[in-house]
Amino acid sequence: METPFELAGRRVWVAGHRGMVGSALVRRLEREACTILTVDRGALDLTRQADVERWMAGEKPDAVFIAAARVGGILANDSFPAEFLYQNLAIETNIIHSAWKTGVGKLLFLGASCIYPKLAPQPLVEDALLTGPLEPTNEWYAVAKIAGIKMCEAYRRQYGCDFISAMPTNLFGPNDNYFSGSSHVVAALIDRCHRAKVENAEEVVLWGTGTPLREFMSVDDAADALVFLMRHYSHSRFINVGSGEEVSIRDFAGLVAEAVGYRGRFRLDTDKPDGTPRKIMDSSRIRAMGWSPGTGLREGLAQAYDWYLRHVAAAA
Repeated sequence: METPFELAGRRVWVAGHRGMVGSALVRRLEREACTILTVDRGALDLTRQADVERWMAGEKPDAVFIAAARVGGILANDSFPAEFLYQNLAIETNIIHSAWKTGVGKLLFLGASCIYPKLAPQPLVEDALLTGPLEPTNEWYAVAKIAGIKMCEAYRRQYGCDFISAMPTNLFGPNDNYFSGSSHVVAALIDRCHRAKVENAEEVVLWGTGTPLREFMSVDDAADALVFLMRHYSHSRFINVGSGEEVSIRDFAGLVAEAVGYRGRFRLDTDKPDGTPRKIMDSSRIRAMGWSPGTGLREGLAQAYDWYLRHVAAAA
């Protein structure tokens, strides 16, 4: 294991602190003796390079987590390809380049498992990157994330920057996006099941065949892993972060219904796309370093639904 990059006494910027992963990172970093830096979107537009450079030069972060991104589910990715490509490229380019210019000690870039080829062998190992075509429904987002990984590699190679990348599996938890038009599968299912429960609806529609296999992990587990990697990992090769637990979309929908207390049925809309048929991460490298998740699916979904009730349903 590498010599730890201690966070105590350092200034740590969480870019994207209001998002699901960013807010979980803030919660996790509160247990460290560091100064947490955040800035609202209204005060700093991360797509404007000069503004990002100026802000970073003034705040002088010692470490940076890049959790800021334009994100969404299949429908959002398919509907707004230009925005997903441009905004994500701009955000990561500006932060990574400015981190080099301002002498940031360490940076962690947050990727996404959609960077892997659609039909890559399973479980997904890091070496599968760029070995085949991407899933068409989210290739714009995936291309941007791959570029971020390669930027971290390039700045490490050319300038010796301690920039690393981590690839989390599908995440869920507090501060997820529950707007059905742009949400990921977990948030969308929680919202649909809750509404069906309240309205006494007999069925909830599931996109696709329900057969795709996915891996899900609590965002607070992911944040713990990212802080662990910031402290202990220093390598050009990105690293997977997953739960190791695989479940079909249909069975997962049943777990969501259980957490919400919805007792209706699910109807499969097979005219809608499934996405990648199977996606589970090989997270053996981070496990070998001594990290593993601590939250099971049922526990994590119960926590996510509790947050939804207090912050989304209560505000409706």
